[in-house]
Amino acid sequence: WMGENSFAAVPTAIYGVVQLMAALAYTVLLFTLASVPGQTPAIREAIGRDVKGKASVIGHVLGIAMSLIVPLVGLAIYISVAALWFIPDRRMERALGR
Repeated sequence: WMGENSFAAVPTAIYGVVQLMAALAYTVLLFTLASVPGQTPAIREAIGRDVKGKASVIGHVLGIAMSLIVPLVGLAIYISVAALWFIPDRRMERALGR
């Protein structure tokens, strides 16, 4: 879709909105998981501040805004956020392995 429009501003921003919705769904999932009654404290500790999750949401919002100004900069931000998640998040493994 973006390639058909030569990375125009609106399609690139809409792509970012779709990614933002996925990031928000992940955040809601984590906090719902942490708030289940009877959940072990290890899960809550593992979720902690969720720096990568919050950085993803902020990155996508920034990418959407930049896509409307300079679409390739917005695309670079989307790629940076995706690259952030190539680094495994081992919080749950450490918490449940105790």
